[in-house]
Order: sequence, then C-alpha cells, then structure tokens
Amino acid sequence: MSNPVGAPAAQSHPLPSYLQADHLGPWGNYLQQVDRVTPYLGSLARWVETLKRPKRILIVDVPIELDNGTIAHYEGYRVQHNLSRGPGKGGVRFHQDVTLSEVMALSAWMSVKNAAVNVPYGGAKGGIRVDPKKLSMGELERLTRRYTSEIGLLIGPSKDIPAPDVNTNGQVMAWMMDTYSMNVGATATGVVTGKPVDLGGSLGRVEATGRGVFTVGVEAAKLTGLHLDGARVAVQGFGNVGGIAAKLFAEAGAKVVAVQDHTGTIFNSKGVDVPALLAHVKTRGGVGGFAGADVMKPEEFWGVDCEILIPAALEGQITKDNAGQIKAKLVIEGANGPTTTEADDILNDKGVLVLPDVIANAGGVTVSYFEWVQDFSSFFWSEDEINARLVRIMQEAFAGIWQVAQEHKVSLRTATFIVACQRILHAREMRGLYP
Repeated sequence: MSNPVGAPAAQSHPLPSYLQADHLGPWGNYLQQVDRVTPYLGSLARWVETLKRPKRILIVDVPIELDNGTIAHYEGYRVQHNLSRGPGKGGVRFHQDVTLSEVMALSAWMSVKNAAVNVPYGGAKGGIRVDPKKLSMGELERLTRRYTSEIGLLIGPSKDIPAPDVNTNGQVMAWMMDTYSMNVGATATGVVTGKPVDLGGSLGRVEATGRGVFTVGVEAAKLTGLHLDGARVAVQGFGNVGGIAAKLFAEAGAKVVAVQDHTGTIFNSKGVDVPALLAHVKTRGGVGGFAGADVMKPEEFWGVDCEILIPAALEGQITKDNAGQIKAKLVIEGANGPTTTEADDILNDKGVLVLPDVIANAGGVTVSYFEWVQDFSSFFWSEDEINARLVRIMQEAFAGIWQVAQEHKVSLRTATFIVACQRILHAREMRGLYP
C-alpha cells in the first residue's frame, strides 16, 4: 500500500508505562492499524496521538462472597478510548483471559466502529477476568452487581453505556441496569443496551450483529460478482453472531459447509441444516456432537473449500500461520480483531477481500443506538422498522467505505479507518483542548 505523495510518515512514540513494548497484545495490532491510516489523515494527522492513548482507564477489584462462604477477588476493567463524538459505548466481557491490552484495543475499535457507521458515540469497553461457567447464577449476579457499582462513577446514559459481549447477555445487562438505578435512585433504562425487551430493550437487538454481517456480505458479493446462491460458507463461532449470520446466508441460498466452536469442528459438503444446528447448540452448548455433519480436525477448518469465511469467535484467530490455507474469496469478520496485521497482508496478497470487524459487525452497536434512543423517548419501534433502518445505515456506511478504498487503492480495513479516524479527529479539532 503506497502512501500519498507528501503525506506525513507514521511516527512511533513512547508507550505508556503500564504497557510492555515486547508484549503489546491486541493493543499492538490496533496501533499498527493507526500507523497505516496516518498518511491519509492530511492536516488532521497532528491529532493522531489522540487515537493512540485511551482517554480514561479504570481497573477495579471485584470482591464477592462465593456460595461456599469464601471471598473471591476478580480483576475488572472499564476503558474509555475516545469521547469526542459522544458518550462511550461498548460491551462488557466476562472471560478468564481478558487483559488490559485487550480491553484497550476493543475500546479503540469501538471508537472506529461507531464513527464508521456515524452513530454519535465514542468508544469504550469493559471486562472481568473470570470464567463465568465456574460460577453459579447467584455468584454471577453478585459479580455483575459489584462490578457495576465499582465502575458506576464512569457509566451513565449520557456518559458511557455498556452492552453485552463475550459471555454476557440480556440478564447481565438487566442486573447492571438495576444496580445503577438503585445507586442513582431512579430507573435508568438507558444506562445499558442489549437488555431484555421487557426492561426497555429493543426488538431486533439479539440478531443485529449477525444481520449486519450478512448485510455487508451481500453488498460485497454484489460489488465483486459473487453469487450467494450455492456459495459455500464456513463459520467459526456459532453463537449470537455466527449462528444468526449462518441462518441468514442459508436463507439466501448459500450452503454452510463447515462450523467450528470451542466444542468441536464439523463439516458437511452438502451444507449443514442450520436451524437443526442452532437447536442443537441451544440445548448442548456447542456444535460438538451434531449428528448432521462429520467431525473435522480443528486445524483443517481454515483450509476448507468455501467462498465465504466468517470468523465470529474471538480475536487473533487468523494468523500468519493459517492465513495461507484460506481458500475463501470473502472473509467477513463477525468477531472483533480476528485477523492479525500479518495475516491481513497475506490475505490481501492472495486477493482475498476482507470485510473488517469495524464495519462488518457494527450492526450490534447500531441497534444498541436505536435502543438508547428509544429508552430516552420511551417510544418503541417495530422490529421491521428497526431492521430496515439497520440495513440502510449499514449499506450507506459500506458504500462510502468501498468508495474510499477504490479512491486510495487501499484495503477495506484501511478505508474504514480513514473514514472513522477523520470523523473522530475532526470532532477533536473542532472541540479544541480544554482548558
């Protein structure tokens, strides 16, 4: 990718003291993406350091009493990357491997994602280092409520609005909303999104991320001449994002030939029965043991013959070690940060079109925005209205990003960063520095 003539070169700057240069983790991946976009920012490049430093980082101790009477302590985070365009917005994940670097990167990708689809939010993210499968329902509730209390000084309907992410769901959001409401003395439905519909949640929210993945996939297929009817699809992760995307692609005539999750890897060259697999996952907790497909070695998944590959699990899945095996023409990132920078380059050299997470999975935050708006007005829309508005916003955002990619002859990821970072830094420049 060539830099525009006369553009400033990307600079390297001292890292904050709380990061290790030799082990940057996902934050390092994000910094490389910022370096790539810097030459395209024109006069706004003088503000680029804004993107490389989260505005605010809170690390909290989350103590709870376990069912057996012992006291356990968990490490929790809330990172607000950038608030120039509006309140913070981003999920909360419960996972034993969550790190500060990961939450920082996810908050930064939220800044980019929100700006890419032009919803009026900044980027934020939260997490707790815990394996929720090892907790009882009561322990999970106490953990959620204590964490919410600890980060309560940062969050609020006009300050920072959490949402579900890995291993969190509508019930966790209900506990968060209730805890915050108890602390402020009034029901504040707008403090979180992804809530149950009965508590001010939005219709269409559960399917929103998968629907967004499908929507940009359809747009890219049209622009590249890929016929969805009969197209073979491989999906990693079969939860809220991968499962819904697979269902929508199958309904459009595509064949889901391979699926991988933490319980196993399955393959059926004729296409798996997606509704049956979704029912199996609901009762069994994963795709492992599904009767309608053959078992496949996990490492063989990446080399499956397919036209479309959807990584919808965790970050860092497509690496320099497996990117060369990928046969898909189109990679649609349902997960956040599933492709490393080295893998991105390998796929680009092979002519594989990557639809990056910062636009492909933005359907979730778009409908979260709708939920927030509905909560403020206490007026709720129909599911058809929500889906129609979601599809329109995603189509318009993707069309703009596609145009920028063609204009600068850059990848869709760099094009998304160009569009988003210009919006973020323009807001920063117009607001100025206070005091």
